[in-house]
This record gives sequence, structure tokens and C-alpha cells, in this order.
Amino acid sequence: MMQELIAAIDLGSNSFRLQVGRIVNDQIYPLDGLKEAVRLAAGLSADKLLDVAAQQRGLIALQRFNERLRGFPPDAVRAVATNTLRVAKNSPAFLVRAEAALGVPIEVIAGREEARLIYVGVAHTLPDPHRQQLVVDIGGGSTEFIIGKSFEPIRLESLYMGCVSFSLQYFPRGRIDKRGLREAELAAQHELQAIAHSYRETGWEVAVGSSGSAKALVEILVQNGFSESGITRDGLERLKAAMLRAGSIDRVDLAGLKGDRLPVLLGGLSIMSAVFKEFDLEHMVFSEGALRLGVLYDLLGRYHHHDLRDATVNAFVTRYRTDRKQGASVADTASHLLARLVPEAAESDHPDRRFLRWAAMLHEIGVSVAHSSYHKHSAYILANADMPGFSRMDQGRLARIVLAHRGKLERVAAIDPESRDWLLIVCLRLAVIVHRARDGRGIPPIDIERDGRGFVVTARDGWLQKLPLTAAALEEEQRQWLSVGRSLVLRMSPGRALVA
Repeated sequence: MMQELIAAIDLGSNSFRLQVGRIVNDQIYPLDGLKEAVRLAAGLSADKLLDVAAQQRGLIALQRFNERLRGFPPDAVRAVATNTLRVAKNSPAFLVRAEAALGVPIEVIAGREEARLIYVGVAHTLPDPHRQQLVVDIGGGSTEFIIGKSFEPIRLESLYMGCVSFSLQYFPRGRIDKRGLREAELAAQHELQAIAHSYRETGWEVAVGSSGSAKALVEILVQNGFSESGITRDGLERLKAAMLRAGSIDRVDLAGLKGDRLPVLLGGLSIMSAVFKEFDLEHMVFSEGALRLGVLYDLLGRYHHHDLRDATVNAFVTRYRTDRKQGASVADTASHLLARLVPEAAESDHPDRRFLRWAAMLHEIGVSVAHSSYHKHSAYILANADMPGFSRMDQGRLARIVLAHRGKLERVAAIDPESRDWLLIVCLRLAVIVHRARDGRGIPPIDIERDGRGFVVTARDGWLQKLPLTAAALEEEQRQWLSVGRSLVLRMSPGRALVA
């Protein structure tokens, strides 16, 4: 029986959370959890800059998580960041410090990817996941909406409204009045109108709330007798009446209301009330499943080589009708070259090898837009499309590598000189050049090795002389690498250099 520990870290807009799970066969049993009320979104200024105080709260929380994660192998931990770090202009600088404090890489995930992972977590906690359900997850800076059945999402959306941002905007200094509640609800309803009609058309059998706001509302409604179970429309109205009577957040005295939830309760309540009205709900159950549990199950899939990213790449190849045989030829040759530069990349599950093969399979998707400058179209699609399983940084990396697979290398000159991406780029560029004929010839007789910051490419004697177009392209390749301060030397075995 397999028993291993894996961990997920959720850098949310309201709280940072660490969840440790134990794998027993193909199930995850929560073992340990830590929560820090960082209120990251509260530190986001009007011009989308994260203030020093919020950054410091986050770093302190991550340092504490780091202690709990000591001894975990790197591939057993996954950290994801959500809305506030999606929108903050200075998040790249903060993330450098955050990764140093946590000790593992942090992925900033897109809204729909966040919604997918939330659904994965919720679906694994429901008593009957085979019913069609609407899942609503009110976070600190965004709210995710999913309709799914079994373990597959049908609709995924993320709207830019959350309990922290709404509490700050509509309830300044904790004041509670009818005007604030009305304006907050109307603002949420306005956001919801973009998706409400299509969601109601798709339909659901049960509505499910997940994460902190839903949990807090359930506990307050039930413990104060406003609801027998779960969240109800009548219960929300009774809670709003109780809040208005208090007049200020400091005077609210309700059973089940925890201190760390108090500052963001009004924002969550307003959004949930708007959800009930726009989706015409009467009752919502609560699920303990959330983003961090979804991250754990996604990590489990990668453990078992059921990586959703492979399925996404395959779906993109189909959607954009790329030449699958050509992509595979380029991928095989590029992988062969990478293994010469990085011997451990010969392993099929090596992360750089996987990224290189994904880039090779997707490098021509831009042809679906236009053949001229297709590499630019490919890069744009990869950077901006919804790609389930890929983080924003994953997509950015794919886009950079694909943009660099042909044409001027100066376009990607800003890549860190020490980045491993340069190794992937040289392998992909060479593979594309030698397979230009699209004849399925297999891996050609070429080799590559490092020479300081540059490369030496060796071709078998007699092979290249029969391919004047390829030879000319390789000679031009030498000039491209010089343009970014690197050398690429071409040699014929047993050592005669080709003249550029």
C-alpha cells in the first residue's frame, strides 16, 4: 500500500494556507493544516501595488510554512497564488522574496485554472459527485463559479470580486448601513449578470459553497437559528437584518463568528446574497473541499503520470489542427539534443524535457491564425489562452520558448542569461531547422555540447553536404546566437568546421 506525504500551499487574497495530505493508494487523507490570515488584498492600492505591510505579513507566514515543509522532496510540494498576485503590478518582485521564504516555487494561476482546481477539491468531498452541481467559492479577491458533474467541470468562470475587496470598498471602517449593503449587492449582481443566464441554462441539481466565506456563513446561520442547515435565502436576509441592527462591525455579537473572519464578513455576505438572487437559489450546502485539496489531487495525478497538462497539449494540437507527426519529429530530436546537454533530461519525466516536448508539439499552433510570423501568434495563444493544468508562469515559459523557436533571438534577449530556457531554445531551434523538409526522417545524425555560454553542434561527415538548405539555415543560426552574446559553432565530424 502506497503511503506518501504531499503538500499544497494556497496563497489566497485573504488567507495563506498549507495543507499536508497522506496518500493511501489513490486517495488523499488530510493530515495537517496551517492557516495565516494575511489579508493580502487589503494591501493592494488603487494603482494595483502591494504595500510593504501586506508583503511582510505574507513573508512571515511563508517562513512558518517553510519549517513545516522541511524534509519534503521538491516534487511533493506545490504552491499556487491567486487573484491578488495575479493583478498586483509588483508581484514579480514579491514572488522572488516569497519563494526564498517558502523554499519552493510559487505558481500564479489564472482564474479559470483556480476554478478548475477548486472543483477538483470539492468533487472529492461530495457524497454523490455524479450529480450536476454548481460550486461557488468566494475568495478574498475573486469568486469562482463552476458547474460540474462527476469529476469533470462543465463551466468555469472567475469574477473579480471578493470578500476582502468588497469589505474595504463598501464598508469602510466597519460601518454597516442599508446603503452599503445595497451598493455591494448591486455591484456583485452586475458582475454576475455576465454569466448568470448561461449558467442557469446549463443547470444544476445542487448548489455547493466552498472556502472560508461559505463556511463562516453556514456556522453563523446554523448556530444563531437563522437556518436549519447550510445557507438559505431566508437565513441570509435574517443575518443582514442582524448586522444592520448592530450598525458597526465592532458591535456584531453572533454565535459562530470567529475573530479572523469578522473584518471580511460583510463583503462575503453581500456577494453570497447576490449569488442567491441572480442564480435564484433557495439553499446551498457546504463542502470542505477547496483550492488546496484540488491542488493535492492534481499533484497526485502528476505522481501517477496522469498529468492534465499532457491532455491540454493534446487538445490544443487537435483544436488548432497542427501537424501532429511533424510536432512529434521535432519533439524527438529536440529531446535527444537536450539529453546531450543535460544527461538527466533523458528521463521521460524530467521537467525540462516535458516542457520542451510540449513546446515542440505546440510551436505551430499560430499557423491557424496566419502563416506569416506564425511563431508570434503561437506565443500569444500560449500566453493568453485558458490552458487547464498550466500556471501563468508555465504558460509564460512555453510562450517564450515557442516565440524563440525561429527568427530573431533578440526578441528573447531579456531572458536571464543563466536560465535553463536557453538550453531548451537551442534544442528546439535546431530541431525545427533539421525537420524543415517535414519528411519524417527521424532523429538526424547531429550532436550538441556546451562551450561556456555557447554551444558546439557536430554533424556527421557527409550528411549535411546533401542538405544545402539545412546547411544554410544552420550557418545563419550562428549569427543569431552571436546577436545575444553566445556562440554556436558548427563542426563536421571528425572535427572539420563549417564556414559561416
